[in-house]
Amino acid sequence: MSRIGKKPVPVPAGVTATVDGQKVTAKGPKGELFFVANDEVSVKLEDNSVVVQPVNQSKDARSKWGMSRTMIEGIFKGVKDGYERKLEINGVGYRASLQGKNLQLALGFSHDVVYQTPEGITIAVPKPTEIIVSGINKQQVGQVAAEIREYRGPEPYKGKGVKYAEERIVRKEGKKK
Repeated sequence: MSRIGKKPVPVPAGVTATVDGQKVTAKGPKGELFFVANDEVSVKLEDNSVVVQPVNQSKDARSKWGMSRTMIEGIFKGVKDGYERKLEINGVGYRASLQGKNLQLALGFSHDVVYQTPEGITIAVPKPTEIIVSGINKQQVGQVAAEIREYRGPEPYKGKGVKYAEERIVRKEGKKK
C-alpha cells in the first residue's frame, strides 16, 4: 500500500484542475501544465482534490500509484508558485552575465560559453557569481540547471566551478612533498 498514493492531492487556491480520462490539467497564475497518468492508475476529481487509485493490485500498478500522485502535486505547485534552482560559481575570473535572453559564462576556457535559454525557463543573474534558474516545470528547471553545471562542475581540490547553492563539495587534500 502506497503511503504517498493514499493521500488525495488538494487543489490549491487560485488553481483550477480538470480531469479528462487519464489527463490532469492545471491552470494557475504562472501558466498551464498537464500530466497524463498511466493506464495502471485511475484519476478522479472529488471535493476539490484529485484522488489517484491503482486499477488492480499488481506490482506494476502499485509502483505507478505514488509516482502519479507526486507528479500531479508537482504540476499544482508549478502553476501556483513555480520552481527555482540556484547555482553558485567559484573560481578566479569565473563569472556569469546575461546577454539578451542568453547566459554567457566565463569559466576559464579560451572562449566564453553561451547557453541559450529554452522556452518556459527564466534565468536571472543577481551577482556575477550567482545564477537563478526558474520556471513552472520542475523537470525542465532541474535539467537546465544540470546542463549549466555540466560546463564546469566543481572540482574537489580547490572547489572551483559551477555548483548548486545547497551542494557541499567534499574537499581532497593536495599531494604531499
